[in-house]
Amino acid sequence: MGLTAGSVGKNACGGSFVPEKNDNEKTVALAGNPNVGKSTVFNALTGMNQHTGNWTGKTVQNAQGHCSVGKNNYLMVDIPGTYSLLAHSAEEEVARDFICFGGTDAVIVVCDASCLERNLNLVLQTIEITAHTLVCVNLLDEAKKKKISVDLQKLSDKLGVPVCGTSARSGTGITEMMERLPEVISQSNKNIPTVAYPEEIENAVGIIRPVLEKKLSGKLSARWTAIRLLDNDKKLNAGISGYLDFDIEKDEEISSAVSEARKYLSDSGISDAVSKDMIVNSIVRQAERIAAECVVHERPDYYERDRKIDRILTHKIWGVPIMAAMLLVIFWITIVGANYPSELLFGALFSLGEKLSGILYYFHAPEWLNNMLIDGVYRVLAWVTAVMLPPMAIFFPLFTILEDVGYLPRVAFNLDRYFKSSNACGKQALTMMMGFGCNAAGVTGCRIIDSPRERLIAILTNSFVPCNGRFPTLIAVITMFFTAGAAGLGQSFLSVLILTSVIILGVILTFAMSKLLSSTVLKGVPSSFALELPPYRMPQIGKVIIRSIFDRTIFVLGRAVSVAAPAGLIIWLLGNIRYADGSLLTACAGFLDPFASFIGLDGVILLAFILGFPANEIVVPIMLMMYLASGKIVEYEDLESLKNILTDNGWNITTAVCTMIFMLCHFPCSTTCMTIKKETGSIKWTLAAFILPTVTGIILCAVTANIMRIFI
Repeated sequence: MGLTAGSVGKNACGGSFVPEKNDNEKTVALAGNPNVGKSTVFNALTGMNQHTGNWTGKTVQNAQGHCSVGKNNYLMVDIPGTYSLLAHSAEEEVARDFICFGGTDAVIVVCDASCLERNLNLVLQTIEITAHTLVCVNLLDEAKKKKISVDLQKLSDKLGVPVCGTSARSGTGITEMMERLPEVISQSNKNIPTVAYPEEIENAVGIIRPVLEKKLSGKLSARWTAIRLLDNDKKLNAGISGYLDFDIEKDEEISSAVSEARKYLSDSGISDAVSKDMIVNSIVRQAERIAAECVVHERPDYYERDRKIDRILTHKIWGVPIMAAMLLVIFWITIVGANYPSELLFGALFSLGEKLSGILYYFHAPEWLNNMLIDGVYRVLAWVTAVMLPPMAIFFPLFTILEDVGYLPRVAFNLDRYFKSSNACGKQALTMMMGFGCNAAGVTGCRIIDSPRERLIAILTNSFVPCNGRFPTLIAVITMFFTAGAAGLGQSFLSVLILTSVIILGVILTFAMSKLLSSTVLKGVPSSFALELPPYRMPQIGKVIIRSIFDRTIFVLGRAVSVAAPAGLIIWLLGNIRYADGSLLTACAGFLDPFASFIGLDGVILLAFILGFPANEIVVPIMLMMYLASGKIVEYEDLESLKNILTDNGWNITTAVCTMIFMLCHFPCSTTCMTIKKETGSIKWTLAAFILPTVTGIILCAVTANIMRIFI
């Protein structure tokens, strides 16, 4: 029997979620801790072409797709990675609510064979909710390398549900696992072992359970619901009430039984807090007992290699410098590697533009239409593509390799104490790193932060790290004005060293602005979070390239191109509509010039930043268009000719420094602003995210410019 992957569809899910499935499909939820290979299992089942959406009422993503095994068809729903279903975060709430109320026919819980004990907590909690559970013990290949073996049959006997072993990266065991699903879907609730709680908890559950068995009509596990009612989770109670179509808290029989059970616990000297601890401890202890019986460690020091590496990479003193050095190497490879393909793309795309212009002339298109489409829209699109595509095609795979190897959680670990000192969340380190590729992606990534206050801080400060669209301008200015005397590798290394220093300044500003926000409009105490350091793994280079190019590079480029096209039209119109002795562009630049000069720029530079709001990549071509009064986006031969144009128009070292500062600290691009509005649902916070970096940049530029004028 073979497994056939299908397309993945976009869907919004929530507590009352009804999957968009075909009549002959069964719904299967994929659950698991982070870093257990759940996404790899999902990809193996549904193919690489994933589409994601948000769960209704939650800023947490979901993905769903179709697969078939023989005559059986399944809709697979990838629910958020979580360590528990006791719901302390948005991810846990979504995972729990979907398993409880999402109409699933079965749940596959993916586990890591090399750390099964920790994963069994989630397995036991899932089995308490539904007997239609299949346990997928993944990463058996990695466990074998670490001399860890799992007795799958004994584990199945202890849990009372089917257990399958897989190595999802190679596809081993996936088809066999899916062939067990019909058995899981038909699994009866009878004879399923449950977590053994202390006698007092069991007696309290025994008071509530008989009443629930009459009321629930088999829709939910009476035992699990009784335990949750003892917890008195208001959100969950509301979800249960919505699912059952009656208010479970106002039902007289149920509320009477719950009150009696709580009184029994109180009389036994057990408070609500103590009973919750007893429930959690029972689950943990049972997971430990099962793991001890089913897992054999032939080499007790199997994690010693990872620990040795972590002693270096997460060292209190050396961890951050190593991280900065690694960032420097990535930027050096990106800059050096992108130069030649960028030149080729420039030549090819601008040459194609001339051919397209010839075609329009052949069909007798009016000259104004030809100029508007080619000199305006097309040239901006060509510039954005030539500038963005090569560095993104290099940077994103390198960044994804760090993610695949397991280094990015170490980055969050290294920066956690700095964010904590700023009263922000350590997870912000991960969203900040995502911002290097695209600030809009970084803003979306802030969903991993549970606290709304800390999520807002991360969103508002994300644009203080330069995105991929700002790198080309920074690199060009650095090369022209700061490393022109060097040559070869020395020049590229010096350029990257200065660029890395600029980026470190952006990181420092992120800390400073996070501290400012947490001390003023977003006051609060930083929350703690559990950060798992996954084992180091060899990256799958082929899949990394595919994932980074199609999921990130093409996606970000497509978004930039979609806003660059209308921007090109507007810029062309402004550059060709005459006003007084020049164009509207020239008039606007002249109006801005006094203020721009005060902050070390000129009117042309400031206007280029404003018109570059759709995409940062078009700032330099807009400058050239105004300086040369050409009325169209122009191509320059090399950086030396570009430097001559800039110096002829008044640029000096002060202008270069202030341009770099303002490129680092100015309003987010239009795509990022739209993403902020979508994530926060607020115009107010979108404006705050626009104003905060802009005001910071203006102040820094003004101070820097006036100090440099005194000493230079």
